Amino acid sequence: MNLSTIYKQFGLSPAVLALGEAVLADLEERFAAIDQTAEYDQAKVLLAMQKNKVDAPCFAATTGYGYDDVGREKLERVYADTFHTPAALVRPQITCGTHALTVALSANLLPGDELLSPVGAPYDTLQEVIGIRPSPCSLAEYGVTYRQVDLRPAGGFDYDAIREAINDKTKLITIQRSKGYATRPSFSVARIGELIAFCKKIKPDVLCMVDNCYGEFVEAVEPSDVGADMVVGSLIKNPGGGLAPIGGYICGTKECVDRCAYRLSAPGLGQEVGANLGLLPALFQGFFLAPTVTAGALKGAVFAANLYERLGFPVIPNGVESRHDIIQAITLGSREAMIAFCKGIQAAAPVDSYVSPVPAPMPGYDSDVIMAAGAFVQGSSIELSADGPIRPPYAVYFQGGLTWQHAKLGILLSVQKLAEAGLATI
Repeated sequence: MNLSTIYKQFGLSPAVLALGEAVLADLEERFAAIDQTAEYDQAKVLLAMQKNKVDAPCFAATTGYGYDDVGREKLERVYADTFHTPAALVRPQITCGTHALTVALSANLLPGDELLSPVGAPYDTLQEVIGIRPSPCSLAEYGVTYRQVDLRPAGGFDYDAIREAINDKTKLITIQRSKGYATRPSFSVARIGELIAFCKKIKPDVLCMVDNCYGEFVEAVEPSDVGADMVVGSLIKNPGGGLAPIGGYICGTKECVDRCAYRLSAPGLGQEVGANLGLLPALFQGFFLAPTVTAGALKGAVFAANLYERLGFPVIPNGVESRHDIIQAITLGSREAMIAFCKGIQAAAPVDSYVSPVPAPMPGYDSDVIMAAGAFVQGSSIELSADGPIRPPYAVYFQGGLTWQHAKLGILLSVQKLAEAGLATI
């Protein structure tokens, strides 16, 4: 077996392969630490499944109302025990991460309440939910006001401004863990805990919700371990392990989760309805695999950071910083470089590898977006993918890879495409 021979069939040059191996030689210690976290998180998930006596009847399909769905109930208890929360809502009826966040916000904010983001502007798709960009059925239309405190220039929390912003109307504080389409640091669970403690010291009854997308199982602890009232995410990201075809989760206090269930279904019905439609085997098994799948994606992000840093491109986080999500931001500096990068990622895909990604309008975004993803599940960003808005500083956001080996190939092909276009020097 000759690895370089088969890699040549993908169009990788000896120079790109040599660069990749040189970068990889310095990452043994980092990869060992990632594996150690994955081992801990794997044990945590397994203990939750054993505690709740997951068995074959849990995988039975339900339809219609979904009454008495034992598997659905056990899955939610597994999530609650893994995230160390009193309750959880885990449903295929939640269509995406933005939907999960919308349910959590609209269920726990009433007319006259105020929502505060102490970490700057939220992710693009949430801006219309809140009403920062006007949209029908936004929180603003229902009388919920919004206040924002921007981060300090170095990426730290502006505690003085946050103290000033919290007032009698402040009902819920939303904290986005990952950077989204911004070139700012993602937040560690420890830093999130410090921010939550600060806010609750000022107003003890304020609710703190963490958008946990892309962060699950990257660390040994979750935001729910450090005081978050709700942690929210998508099953086609980390916790679905690449097997969940749809869905989202909300883990938190019983009162918050109960309200979310009423908002998702109907008042008076709550968690009692919602058929699983035969998806439970994928949701259980995906969650079981999630720690190791996340570890593979995380290795890919670390490899990408070190490789592109060596090529002279700005990266966030950099090659040596601790990791708090699976997203790697790479500032490429031009529209052409973003397109070339995404062509490389697409060329590594198991699905639709022959197509060329092009920038286009996307619902929920105010600029054209380019997306590369040849995924088994449409839009699954735990699978190898890259995307970004076509706007300065022309940063692309790389994530995923169900295996480390696939992530590595995608990154090498992205470099190859940039080199062929004369946009990177090997």
